[in-house]
Amino acid sequence: MNKPKQTDFPWEIPQTKPDRPLSKAMARMYDEYQTPRPEDNSLFSSFKYTQLQGFDYRDGDGTVSRRDPSKIIRVNGLYYVWYTKRDTQTPPQGPERCSDTIPSTDWDLAEIWYATSQDGFSWQEQGCAIKRPAKPQLGWRSVSTPDILVWQGKYYLYYQAFMQASGIKGDHCPVTLSSADSPDGPWTPCNKIVVQNGPAGSWDQFSIHDPYLLVYQGKIHLYYKAAFGDRPEYLVANGLAIADNPMGPFNKHPLNPVLNSGHETTYFPFKQGIAALAIRNGNENNTIQFAPDGVNFSIASVTSLMPVAAGPYVADAFNNTESGQGIEWGLSHFCDKTDPSTKHSFLGRFDCNLIQNANNTDMKETDVIHHPSVYFAQGLSEKQKIQRQQAAQEGKQKSEQKSEQKSKNAC
Repeated sequence: MNKPKQTDFPWEIPQTKPDRPLSKAMARMYDEYQTPRPEDNSLFSSFKYTQLQGFDYRDGDGTVSRRDPSKIIRVNGLYYVWYTKRDTQTPPQGPERCSDTIPSTDWDLAEIWYATSQDGFSWQEQGCAIKRPAKPQLGWRSVSTPDILVWQGKYYLYYQAFMQASGIKGDHCPVTLSSADSPDGPWTPCNKIVVQNGPAGSWDQFSIHDPYLLVYQGKIHLYYKAAFGDRPEYLVANGLAIADNPMGPFNKHPLNPVLNSGHETTYFPFKQGIAALAIRNGNENNTIQFAPDGVNFSIASVTSLMPVAAGPYVADAFNNTESGQGIEWGLSHFCDKTDPSTKHSFLGRFDCNLIQNANNTDMKETDVIHHPSVYFAQGLSEKQKIQRQQAAQEGKQKSEQKSEQKSKNAC
């Protein structure tokens, strides 16, 4: 009996999986992504960036740094954002040269400040929200990397509390919080650790970083990151801790880590689940992921030029929504590392198209064109260049020797 003739894959790509043998790559396009075309995928976007108005960085001399913005909330017509601000007499000098006034890293000797905006482009810095307390209280060395939770009419800022200069023993620190009745404060510290580090030998034994809060399925979900190993050979993963009350107890999910890639934490409700940006580190960096239960994430799309330390405007972050609408913009930070003597970070705006039922192709480009300088900025170091030149010269000499030997043998 003759086998039926296999039809070729159609020229117009089907929106549903064809009933025919498929390669793994083509099957994956239907089984693991929302749509076969990224342009039709509501969890795919390219990213656009805009410089902000309203922040002073002392002409980039490295003494002022703003980084790690929180998610953005809107209260009484104003957008609010909190962030790590370092205002020191010198740029970071490393753990070997730091002191009570000289920072070791960009986030050392920092405090948490906040700003407001009417349009998300021009911001007005309002002042310090969380000051460093006196030694030996939690965060006496530095407080950084905040995120906001709105719960039953009150405001809660979660943040990292450093008890020693970053870099002396890695980047070890716990998470604490302060609360207020208004986004403008005043903020009252709880003076205790709210998410405990893991036991000795566990993946989060030393650090609970980047606390990120959402209200999902009636409970407070706190996503965080921790690192396997020490810099520079380390891998960052994300975990989840859940509580019924802002003060805890926060119970870590038994499947932690829930995200295997991503240097920071950026999450938002999407449809019935939770979406995440996996930025920078890990096998699945430069992906946008989705978990229908907020725990078991899969890659929803692959993109590029993602925002670093993204803090999006998430309108329904605390609504306990059953149909998350997604995100369209937020703030991120950029690190100026061109000159080590002026190292600092600054805030910028990103825009994207990660919303439900987006009936337009705005920011859905896959072929994003960069100026050649973007590529050449990733040039070889002088050491790498010399090594490759030497290898080329050695290869040339070996080729000439073989050619001479071949001529002699021919004679």
